Amino acid sequence: MIYSRIAGTGSYLPEKVLTNSDLEKMVDTTDEWIRERTGIERRHIAAEGETTVDLAERAVRAALDAAGCKPEDVDFIAFGTTTPDLWFPNCGVLLQARLGCRGVPAFSVETACSGFMYALAMADKFVRAGEARRALAIGAETLSRITDWTDRSTAVLFADGAGAVLLEPSTEPGILSTHLHADGTYKDMLYSGGGTDARKTRRAITMTGNEVFKVAVSTLSKSIDEALAANHLERSALDWLVPHQANLRIIQATARKLDLPMERVITTVQDHGNTSAASVPLALDYGVRSGKIQRGQLMLLEAFGGGFTWGSALIRY
Repeated sequence: MIYSRIAGTGSYLPEKVLTNSDLEKMVDTTDEWIRERTGIERRHIAAEGETTVDLAERAVRAALDAAGCKPEDVDFIAFGTTTPDLWFPNCGVLLQARLGCRGVPAFSVETACSGFMYALAMADKFVRAGEARRALAIGAETLSRITDWTDRSTAVLFADGAGAVLLEPSTEPGILSTHLHADGTYKDMLYSGGGTDARKTRRAITMTGNEVFKVAVSTLSKSIDEALAANHLERSALDWLVPHQANLRIIQATARKLDLPMERVITTVQDHGNTSAASVPLALDYGVRSGKIQRGQLMLLEAFGGGFTWGSALIRY
């Protein structure tokens, strides 16, 4: 049996840092309120003219370096984002042009914060099927471009960044399973307008926070149990939880439902804010490069996003 394994991880954050103190000057909020409600202390903001694909390229090249591969080795690109550079060509194609791996499949996935999980699942299946040998799964966002900086309920949350993983074939288990879901009946709880639907003219992110929190915690715990059950494993088998970095309270609530101590949860939300599709690969790269996540350890990745969409992946790193 052929599995896919993570050969390399990479990430990139824009240079500009926006602290809670900075936000106090922009909107009616305080550092104490933001920390208490979200756990966020600072976030990174793309520079003028810096695009989603710009961020992604930096993350991808770091992942390729970590794997000891060249851009021309890549033969599949799945790119998760809700903030594309253009309507079309898609971000996957724009990235492909920069890498120079012409002719290989390249596309974007728009499933909000779970975009990377969807991209990872597709890349995994292409490698398992023998259709790709070096597959990129990417999550990248410039959410600052669709954030209403006068709305304190969302301005304190969202930020920019990119993360990527390179998958390659392996005879040893790597990605054990992926699990994807969606439920469009929740569409009005978390969305960004400004598309071709004239009824939704508001481009900025709109969210009903309390309702999203409740559904997210319940859904994510079920998604994690689903992944463990599919592999006949108990919660105690997990070495690490690498969650979507939306809000520290959601992360803590999910960990409690799993009886998992926070020492075994990778958290970057305090430094990165909510970077949507970039959130999980950013946290994963931090876990790997910090030396916390070691080869052979079992980790569970999960994310939940607007729509709603959600997904999980059980991985032997």
